[in-house]
Amino acid sequence: MNDIENEILLIAQEECAEVVQAISKVFRFGIDGKHLDLTNRAHLEEECGDLLCMIYLMIDKNIIRENETYQAATNKKDKLVQWSGIFKEEKVESI
Repeated sequence: MNDIENEILLIAQEECAEVVQAISKVFRFGIDGKHLDLTNRAHLEEECGDLLCMIYLMIDKNIIRENETYQAATNKKDKLVQWSGIFKEEKVESI
């Protein structure tokens, strides 16, 4: 891998950690809790957006493949439908 690919992966890794931290704040202080005039929801949205940007960059730079990544997301949703309560009593749509 080249320097650009390494940097993309490093930043993606950092963004994953920031998403984890933002989710922890939601659990500790609630989705509408505030810190420095920013709700935990807004902070989580920002961090998820940052991570999504890095995922798009990994696809753009052929670090990961778009179709395979989409298929993995679809497979995960299918598992959640089967094994979790997330989709109970609601129509499940494709990703």
